[in-house]
Amino acid sequence: MSVSGIVPEEKMMNLSFDGPLARRLRLATMPAPHGVRGPSLRLWLGEGLRIMPALGRKSAPVPPTSSVRTVMLLPGFAAHPFTMRRLRSALDQAGHQVSDWGEGFNLGPDPDNLQRLETRIEALAAETGRKVILVGWSLGGIFARELAHRLPDTVAGVVTMGTPFSGNRHANNAWRTYHLITGHAVTDPPVNVDFGLKPPVPTVALWSTRDGIVAPRCACGKPQERDRAIGLRCTHFGFSADPRAIGVVLDLLDGGQDWA
Repeated sequence: MSVSGIVPEEKMMNLSFDGPLARRLRLATMPAPHGVRGPSLRLWLGEGLRIMPALGRKSAPVPPTSSVRTVMLLPGFAAHPFTMRRLRSALDQAGHQVSDWGEGFNLGPDPDNLQRLETRIEALAAETGRKVILVGWSLGGIFARELAHRLPDTVAGVVTMGTPFSGNRHANNAWRTYHLITGHAVTDPPVNVDFGLKPPVPTVALWSTRDGIVAPRCACGKPQERDRAIGLRCTHFGFSADPRAIGVVLDLLDGGQDWA
């Protein structure tokens, strides 16, 4: 008998301590690379406090756009398209044709969801008769950049919002949670993705010094990794909800950027 007197000893010996859950826990508790860190604890804790005033700030009426775009919104890690409802509402009011990504919660990339997204983007472009602009928040921006590489003739451009496409993959405050939920390391995704390689379409990176999740330099990127970078003063969660951030996206779509 085992020590517990309940489970036979031979079965205790056969219990696996290297299963999926154990792997996820090991990944989530691994030490960070030396000298690499995300935003400060003050900014991290301030994410919740700073987003509340932004959510309470009344949005200005959105005038009709002079350039109707076909847009797909891609949510951040562990987020649902519902979290981008404020941005979508503003784009809808402007007259753009907006679609969410159709994958529900964003639980990381894999070959299957990228293939489904390729099919969905091609169908959206065929339906509207226009190339698609991909607007990706955080991890959604990684998807957007990769999809633009795969569909350069269908994607008109990419807007990333607080997306860690540059620098060290651990320079953020979400990588442990990412490891725990996805079961793979941020440095070893199940798809072959070159995070820093600029897509062959116009690419605009929105970043913020007040981001409490992703290091600003990683979301800003280097000149060769994007065409344009715009600094904002919003939280990470504010990229898709703060009226000022939404206003920047509206301006980019309405003539503030030349798209392919």
